[in-house]
Amino acid sequence: MQHLPPTARLLAVSKGHSAEAVREVASLGQLAFGESRLQEAVPKQLQLEDLPLQWHYIGRLQSNKVRGVVRAFSIIHSIDSLALAERVSRIAAEEGCSPDVLLQVKLRPDPAKGGFTEELLLEVWPQLVSLPSMQIQGLMTMAPQALEATERLCLFQECSALAERLGLPERSMGMSGDWREAVEAGSTWLRLGSALFGPRSAVTDG
Repeated sequence: MQHLPPTARLLAVSKGHSAEAVREVASLGQLAFGESRLQEAVPKQLQLEDLPLQWHYIGRLQSNKVRGVVRAFSIIHSIDSLALAERVSRIAAEEGCSPDVLLQVKLRPDPAKGGFTEELLLEVWPQLVSLPSMQIQGLMTMAPQALEATERLCLFQECSALAERLGLPERSMGMSGDWREAVEAGSTWLRLGSALFGPRSAVTDG
């Protein structure tokens, strides 16, 4: 992970890893951690509340989990519809908080992933930016697994250009297998799990 530009920050994906493993990585200076399972994350956060960690929610956000996620996470990377954004806004207001959020975009066909198409995002953008009690900071995208490196780079460049068009500073792009292309395209958050922690442990979301 040498030679990262100063704008590219590491988000350590700690899902499936123990609180002890998070504490070990945090001792090296890493303070931003990403989780995708609410039931797993909350006990882990309690065990680590003595540390000044920043918790990011990176998983698919189900409507019935919004309140718990809003309470537990200051940054949400996976707002993938206007209806979900409206729910987050309403519940955040009820909880008296204002999370930073990123909008998930899907710029290539991929049945395994959700997100706004560019056309839909531009269409509903005025409604999104008018929602209270949340701060839209950027876009998040994931590349379909079948793409080659040059295709991933092109995808990430399109996401970065769309964020710039909307005046958004953050781009959550790139994981352990494609972070190099994401950095080249201007990613500001690299979501890395196995590259930092190694294989996942037996932690579950039960």
